[in-house]
Amino acid sequence: MNKIIYVLIFLAVLIVGGIFYTLYSNKADYEAEPTTEPDITVTETVTPEPIEEIESVEVEEARGAEEVIGESVNGTDIMAYHFGEGEEEVLFVGGIHGGYSWNTALVAYELIEYLDENPDAVPENLMVTVIPALNPDGLSEVTGTIGAFTASDVDASETERIAARFNANDVDLNRNFDCEWESTGTWQTRSVSGGDEAFSEPESKAVRDYVTKYDVVGAVAFYSAAGGVYASQCNNGTLPATTELTAVYATAAGYKAFAEFDFYEITGDMVNWLARQNIPAISVLLTDHSSTEWSKNQAGVEAVLEYFAE
Repeated sequence: MNKIIYVLIFLAVLIVGGIFYTLYSNKADYEAEPTTEPDITVTETVTPEPIEEIESVEVEEARGAEEVIGESVNGTDIMAYHFGEGEEEVLFVGGIHGGYSWNTALVAYELIEYLDENPDAVPENLMVTVIPALNPDGLSEVTGTIGAFTASDVDASETERIAARFNANDVDLNRNFDCEWESTGTWQTRSVSGGDEAFSEPESKAVRDYVTKYDVVGAVAFYSAAGGVYASQCNNGTLPATTELTAVYATAAGYKAFAEFDFYEITGDMVNWLARQNIPAISVLLTDHSSTEWSKNQAGVEAVLEYFAE
């Protein structure tokens, strides 16, 4: 009996001792300091190299053979036709007075045909631009079509032709430019509208915006009818280059040269406004209201291009 008691006591001591040993060991595990530094990987902060700015390069839009430079009052495209690839531009304009002077548009279309068939006629340093019908609404009133036409397409009375001189707002476009502009202008013995203000009309605005955008070095406008070449000026005398250009065209074409148009007072005139922009500009007035006098004007055009050639 005593032996059993001793055995039981011995076992109890062993059990209690084991429990204390386990508790002590676990406590030591929790309180013990790490024997080595923790292995922490530090990522270095790298300042990126500044991105080099790419310089903005303005790419000039390629100009095709045809260009819409604006719209008329009735929404008809105002077309410009380009020939050559030179940096300096010579401008020819017809059809300013629409159906009244329809032959001025026709001679411009003949010029387009000539340059299309003779590309070598344009010097390398030049681009030739032809705006054949600045007043397409008035022109279509007598031709019955938009764009190129022939003389046989025209069938209009004098009264109809006079009415077709103006744009769809009844404004004389050659009285709507910013040179001595007045709201009421003069045509022969008549009073005509110069518009509400200079450049009030979309057709004249189209020319203004075009000329201020490109490097136009000279301009020729076709009118009718007086049979002569007239220099331009706007309150500052005639540019020397304009005087030369007048003589060059007149001599080659066989027209008489005039220092100015003085049959009656002109306000808001296109070529005079061009002179105000320091652009040599001349008015070529055909002899009548039906002939284009193409052979004469071909010679005049060729002489002008030779004048501006390098």
